[in-house]
Order: sequence, then structure tokens, then C-alpha cells
Amino acid sequence: MLPTWSVDDVHEGFDARSYMAAKERSGADIDRLIELFDQHDVRATEHRDATVEDGATADVVITEYNRVAADLDVLGAFVYASVATDSRNADAQAEMSELEPAQSRLRPLLARLADWVGSFDLADLVAVSSEAADHLGPLSRLAERADHQMSEREEHLFAELSTTGAGAWGRLQREITSQLSGDVALPTGRETLPINTIRGLATDADPGTRRAAYDAELRAWPTIEVPVAAAMNAIKGEANIVNRRRNWDSPLEASLFANSVSRTTFDAMQRAISAALPDLRRWMRAKARLHGHDGALPWWDLVAPAPVSAGSVSWDEGLDVVRTAFGGFSPALGGLVNRAIDEQWIDAEPRDGKTGGAFCMPFVDDRSLVLLNWSGSAEATQTTAHELGHAYHNTTLAGRTSLQRRIPMALAETASIFCETLVVEAGLARLDGPEHAAERLALLDVDLQGSNQVVVDIRSRFTFETEVFARRQRRTLGAAELCEMMTAAQADAYGDGLDQSTAHPYMWLLKPHYYSAHFYNWPYTYGLLFGLGLFAQYQADPEQFRVGYDTLLSRAGMDTAEELGAAFGIDVTDEAFWTASLDVIGTRIDDYIALAESAPPAAPPQAT
Repeated sequence: MLPTWSVDDVHEGFDARSYMAAKERSGADIDRLIELFDQHDVRATEHRDATVEDGATADVVITEYNRVAADLDVLGAFVYASVATDSRNADAQAEMSELEPAQSRLRPLLARLADWVGSFDLADLVAVSSEAADHLGPLSRLAERADHQMSEREEHLFAELSTTGAGAWGRLQREITSQLSGDVALPTGRETLPINTIRGLATDADPGTRRAAYDAELRAWPTIEVPVAAAMNAIKGEANIVNRRRNWDSPLEASLFANSVSRTTFDAMQRAISAALPDLRRWMRAKARLHGHDGALPWWDLVAPAPVSAGSVSWDEGLDVVRTAFGGFSPALGGLVNRAIDEQWIDAEPRDGKTGGAFCMPFVDDRSLVLLNWSGSAEATQTTAHELGHAYHNTTLAGRTSLQRRIPMALAETASIFCETLVVEAGLARLDGPEHAAERLALLDVDLQGSNQVVVDIRSRFTFETEVFARRQRRTLGAAELCEMMTAAQADAYGDGLDQSTAHPYMWLLKPHYYSAHFYNWPYTYGLLFGLGLFAQYQADPEQFRVGYDTLLSRAGMDTAEELGAAFGIDVTDEAFWTASLDVIGTRIDDYIALAESAPPAAPPQAT
């Protein structure tokens, strides 16, 4: 039986006295925090030298902001734990809608703090405030942010309106897509299944089932394309307006700042990716041959298990693989797997109304909530390792404050990718030798599927989203146009590796990543390649790496990408670093192709 998470030890429900008291206390705390900001006039002022009184203000304001924000985060996670696992839960949806205005009242205070901090030379403020000194990294980012803020009144109004603007549209996309079902003409008979279950069939061992699931998807998604296209237009239109008012030259510049990544670093990574795309297309064509296709790979076989695979993976088997690989790194990491099970952190069962995909959400203290949609595949095992990597990262952040834990997404992927790599490398080491050729091929297949998604598919997402922002400046975009843009972006990224006649035009609709303000996709690529670079550092000197690893993770919300890289001797502004990480993937592709050439091809699926 697959595990489901439990949050009852925090509050037994929305009608529990403890929950109602926490919600009331949070609202009152936000009121008092606003009064505190007003009392000390924490807002944009004329530039001046920091005084002892300013230092005292910084101490009390930063301390109180951290406390109130941390309490609200726990409250939000408790509510979202119900919304994410059952979008039909009316009580949970009502609680979320009550909580969002409270969250929107807190956001302008961060903008006011940024303006206030920007009024000083930060070194002077740090000299008179211990809290400012402890938060030097986050405050430096806030000081920079001050140049890209609207007026205080405008920021406050935008925060309030966001609950009925982009926030509401994003919630609509999540609810509609999570509640969709479709008819699937399976080899065993026609069935009506939740859409996330249908998508999970993409990793089924049977080619007829995979093709049937793909066909069912393309019949189901158009039934909700109009409202979801409206959500896309609303969110990206709002982002364009706000970016312009905040003096960003482009949505990408805003995204890079939010991720603490410089344009120099980003461009170096993108150049390396462009040079590596032919290698990944070579892998797709090799995978196509393995599945009996002549030429490029059809979409429905992109994440298909290798025909030589041993088949499905049980939950316990997958967990054992992760536990063993984690334990090889450190007892603390290995022990996290048992703790997550024993303390009911994980919700793994796919079901109607549950959010698709997977995520890890910080909860109480060093505890996390991990959502999966377990499909019984080797890929699902890798996803489990990825999300538990996030959970381990959260344990290293337990001693950090709310401001110190504001981790940019690009850096938030560091531990998750590293943990995935631990699983892959442990498997490859175990499966060395000709007698393990079939198992090794199957493992490489899963690993390269992930790399292909994070490098190639995310390149298509970045291309698509760039075009959406550009066109949305001029007009509203219809569903048909969004589909055309999606397939054009896929053609550009996948090239001759993908059978373009089978491209997936509705990827824009189903991926929640698009329904945020700025480029939620490219940071995954950064995380993958940075994680591979870190793993190389680990292999070069395991003991030294272990000594500094937890500290590096704990500082992900305090340092820039360049500073974190430098802590491990990595220059992320140098294209050579990204090329070296991509070369690791290239070496695995060579290994895969050599093994695939000696494996018997499977018969291609029949059309349904």
C-alpha cells in the first residue's frame, strides 16, 4: 500500500481549536508587524548614514518579520497539504482563499524593507545591527531589489490584487487539470481514468498502453483548453505590466535576479546547452531504434522503459534503491528515508483530484511534505530520490530564518539533483560488466530520459515562454496559437531526435510551471548541471566534500549562484564548467548507444 502523508499532529483539521487559534494569531501578528513597520518608518527614505537607532530598528524589524513569516509559512503548508492531495475538498479551498489575503498583506512589507535597506550603505547598517550582519546576503539582494520596485502604494495594491489576479488564475489551472479524466483504449479494454494516472502510463512497459495513453491525453486536454488559455494570458499579461513598472528590461532579467544568477552565467550555460543538443538527439534516435522505430523517437516513447527492463518497480524496491544510495553518502542522508516514512512525510498514490507531478514542501522545523505520483517505474524511483533530496536540503535549513531560507529556485535544485546522481552512480557501479548489460542499459535509459527532459524539453519550454511573453505584449493568445507555438518550440529543441508528427501541442496547458510570473523552467537545467559539477567535486575528494556540503546547502538562500559555486572551486560564469557537466551526459549517451546496439529491438506499437 502506498503511503499518504499526515499533518494531524500539527492540527487535527480545519475545525480544530489549535488551527483556528493559529489562524487568528497569524492575522493579529501581521497587524502588529505592519504597526511596527509604521512605528519605525520602515519604507523608502532619503539616503543617509545608519545610526545606532537604525541598527536597533533593523534588529527588531528583521526578528519580527522572520517570526511572523515562518508561522504563516507553516499555516500555508498545512492548508496546501489538503488542497494538493484533493482539489475537490471545498473546506480546504475555502481555507486557502482565506489565507491568501494574509499572505498578500505580508508581501508589501518585504518591499518596504527592501526600500528601507536601500536607503543606507549596507556596510554601515551591518556595523550597528547584529541581525543585519546575520542577514547580509538576503539584505544585499533586497537592496538591489529596491531599484526594481513600484511605489509603496502600488506594491501594496498589486499584492492585494494578486489574490484575484495571477494567484487565482494559477489556482484555476491546477484545479481544472487535476480534476480531468479521460477514456483510454487499453489493450485490456476501455477505461476512464484520472488524467494523472493516464500520464503515468507513459512509463508502462507495454507499447500499446503507452500509445493509448498518449492518444487519450490528446483527446482530453482540448476539452479544457479555453479556460486554461485564459489563465495563461492573464498571468503573463500581468507579469508584463508589472515588469515594465518595475523597470525590468525583460522577463528574463527579472527571472535571473529572482534566482540570484547573473546574465553572464546564464549565457554561458545556454551556449554549452546549444552545443550539446546534437548529442541528446543522437540518444533519442538510438532509443527509437531500441523500440523498433525507424528514424526519430515518437512522443509516446520519450519516457518509455527500455525493452530490456525488468518491468515494474514496487514501492518498497524503489525506496530500498534510494535508501542504499543515500546511505553510501552519509548516515544522515540515508536515515532521512526511514524518517520520511516513519513520520508520514510522503503522499505517493495517484488519485483523482490530486496535483500532478511531484514536489517537496517545507513544513514544521526540519520536516517536509513530499508529494509523488508513484507509477511503479524506475523513473518514479529517480523522482523519489529527487524530492527526498529537497527534503534533506530542508533539514540543513532548519536553523535558518525565514529571510535566510528564501532560496532561489535554481539553487534549490542543488541537493535534489545531487541525490538523483547518487542513485544513478551507485547503480552504474553495481551494474558494471557484460553480465549486467541489460540492467545497465535500463538504468542509463531512465537517467538519460531525465537529462533529456531537463536539458532538451526545458529548452523548448524556455523558447515557448519567451515567445509567449513577446506576443502577449501585443495581444491575447488563443489556444490554437499556443499549441502552434508549443510544437514550434519542440521542433527547435528536439530537432531530428523527435518524430515531429507526434509532438505534444498541449504541454503548455498541463505544466503548472508556466502559470507563474517568470520562467519557472530554466532553473531546473541549472540545477541538473550544477549538481553534476558538484558530484565531480565529491568524487575528487569525498571526505572534504562531505565536510562542506551541509553548509553549502544551508547558505543557498544567503549567497548568489556565483558565490556558492566559488565555495567549491567552481566558476559558473565559465562555459567550460557547463560543457564539462554536459560531457558527463555525453559519456553516458555513448555507453547507452554501445549497449543498445547489441540489444534486440522491440516491435513498434500499433495505432489505436
